Amino acid sequence: MTITEPFTAASDREAWITVEGARTHNLRDVSVRVPKRRLTVFTGVSGSGKSSLVFDTIAAEAQRLVNDSYPAFVRNRLPQHPQADVDRLDGLMFTTVVDQRRFTGNARSTVATACDLAPLLRLVFSRAGRPSAGFTPAYSFNDPEGMCPRCEGLGVVDDIDLDLLLDRSRSLREGAIRFPAFAPGTYRWKRLVHARVADPDVPLSELPPSELDTVLHAEGLRLTDPDPEYPKSAVFDGVVPRLRRSYLRRTPSRLTEDERDALARVVTRRTCPGCAGTRLNDRARASLIDGRSIADWYALPVGELRHVAGAVTDPAVAPLIAAVRDRLDALDAVGLGYLSLDRDSSTLSGGEAQRVKIVRHLGSALSDVCYVFDEPSAGLHPHDVHRLLGLLARLRDAANTVLVVEHHPAVVTAADHVVDLGPAAGADGGTVLFEGPPDGLRDADTETGRVLRAPVRLRRRPRTPSGSVTIAHADAHNLRDVTVEVPLGVLTAVTGVAGSGKSTLFAHVLPRQHPDFTVIGQAPLRGGARSTPVTVLGVADAIRDAFSRDTGLHPSWFSPNGRGACPVCKGRGVITTDLAFLDDVQTSCDACGGARFNPTALAAALRGRTIADVLAMSPAEAAALFADQPDTARRLRWLDRVGLGYLSIGQSLDTLSGGERQRLRLARHLGDIGEAGGARGRRIVLDEPTAGLHGTDVDRLLALFDDLVEDGATIIAIEHDQRVIARADHVIDIGPGAGLHGGTVVFQGPPHALADYPASVTGRYLREAARAIGRPVLRHAG
Repeated sequence: MTITEPFTAASDREAWITVEGARTHNLRDVSVRVPKRRLTVFTGVSGSGKSSLVFDTIAAEAQRLVNDSYPAFVRNRLPQHPQADVDRLDGLMFTTVVDQRRFTGNARSTVATACDLAPLLRLVFSRAGRPSAGFTPAYSFNDPEGMCPRCEGLGVVDDIDLDLLLDRSRSLREGAIRFPAFAPGTYRWKRLVHARVADPDVPLSELPPSELDTVLHAEGLRLTDPDPEYPKSAVFDGVVPRLRRSYLRRTPSRLTEDERDALARVVTRRTCPGCAGTRLNDRARASLIDGRSIADWYALPVGELRHVAGAVTDPAVAPLIAAVRDRLDALDAVGLGYLSLDRDSSTLSGGEAQRVKIVRHLGSALSDVCYVFDEPSAGLHPHDVHRLLGLLARLRDAANTVLVVEHHPAVVTAADHVVDLGPAAGADGGTVLFEGPPDGLRDADTETGRVLRAPVRLRRRPRTPSGSVTIAHADAHNLRDVTVEVPLGVLTAVTGVAGSGKSTLFAHVLPRQHPDFTVIGQAPLRGGARSTPVTVLGVADAIRDAFSRDTGLHPSWFSPNGRGACPVCKGRGVITTDLAFLDDVQTSCDACGGARFNPTALAAALRGRTIADVLAMSPAEAAALFADQPDTARRLRWLDRVGLGYLSIGQSLDTLSGGERQRLRLARHLGDIGEAGGARGRRIVLDEPTAGLHGTDVDRLLALFDDLVEDGATIIAIEHDQRVIARADHVIDIGPGAGLHGGTVVFQGPPHALADYPASVTGRYLREAARAIGRPVLRHAG
């Protein structure tokens, strides 16, 4: 669009965030005005440029300008953002990004610490707990005054299984210590061999017990006569203390695959017998309020703790209890009432982590802040989405600006202002198609407008199952002796509020009882920043071989992890600066321009395209380029079919959302199946496969599911999306609530029957969606 009116008046700067000529990524000279102190939703098909506009242009530039206001010493320790590719940005504000990155907190980080409830609870117990354990540090498992001395506040104790660690039939020289760090030829192996604390050529089973004990358990032993090859310090530590110090008391920032596998094999973890997993010492656990300790409070689900905290009548802590209740109410309102405060924060999903961050910001006294959210409805049942909207309204009504990247119709229609981008993904997107009120978008000729005005269509004629399997007496987590029949050869939707037990039943119990089911979830893919869609799909070698045949160079020249790597960034494309306890700072590599390859690799071409050009292609473009390699082309086309056609095939996995990783896993699985017909007998469970998808992309994914079912596959989708539920042949609704209030089968049957079933919360929302998508009204306080 073209902006014709001038934006020079101070009133315009106070009322609008102005963007002119934005060209970040696929944006095509986008100009737009975003109203301040309003809730603005940015929508459009996946890959249309929403995140490029909101996160990489508006938020990144605002944060860069704020960082520039600090002294150079401080700036060098803050995340670095390149200057946005835009003609003009005006009216920017202090900006906080609340994204779906999982918490990277260590083992000491819990839900209580992540949402800032832990300090409040410690203060409550320090004032009202009887007998008092002391000041607030006495109730902290992260402080020596309060932590359990046995596990040092971790709640678990790790130890090394010597039977798994040692090959007693071998000598030290032969590699009797079965751990990579002690393999023959390594630095630590040499210390064992040259210490002269035991004969290195005698099998461990034949060593005198005292010598074996020294090899395994000595700490700080001063050696009197080591070999000349031994370090001059002449201090010897045994195998077990070294392993504990290097791998158990702290987690190395980078573990090799061999080390990770070895640790999983030789380390046993169990609940700390000293504190029963509560992390706290005896004094902290003995201090009670109304018969409960702070550890008991941590262990209760948030929904139940609200009532326990509300029953405290001690006037000395009344203001604190009010603050605790407010924070607990907010957690419950965003659908996290099933969580307990002692849960490790690193185990939360991306959607759960983002909602915890929302709660953390609700109590802030700041105003005129710009809050940027990345699909906050991810993983939420429609019932919880409406409560989430209330929290977003609270942020807005506190004189803040709220920008949300979203697909959920209820969030879009609840906005004060909507910006719709498209018309398609990647190079075919990057244009503002509509900006204005949601009612206007409903009538607009865009994909989002079509989704908003079209009610979902319930499947009236379900396909006939080819058989069934039984999940029998499931009782994991909150499941209550659940037995359920699962139909085969059809599309089954598993529904229920967040925390009801859906994933436990179908992603954990089902594959244990029936191992022929393949579960495709949203857990991080192995490989990190160096892995890409082509490596996950297994076509990277085929692409390198094609370049090798055409250019005469070894295939390794076309790998950023081999000879072709840029010597400066080592094939990463970015230079990463480790800032210790702060987030790492990444800047694009100047030597290769982010391409990851060295000049030799970039000088070679296949049909006029360099390896960097190919890795920057979309799946469709790459499939066309490698049409003479049917298997490679077919696997690349699966990316398009699962809704990832907007990605570049060389994009780092670190940049993908949980939903994108899951669909990438599905593409890999389908690629392994082969051509049509190979799906017969396949049984696939997908955990929220539509996460991050626009309604149009959901329809494409459903068409793929239909094709797979017609080919003989069984598809089970754990889902909240009404479009998926409506198109299913069979629905299994778990609930009725979350946590202790869930864990039972509420309904089984076709979707049209669920819509008429009064006892199901899911059925009520499905019925409303089948009529029309209404607009939740969030009245502005101003």
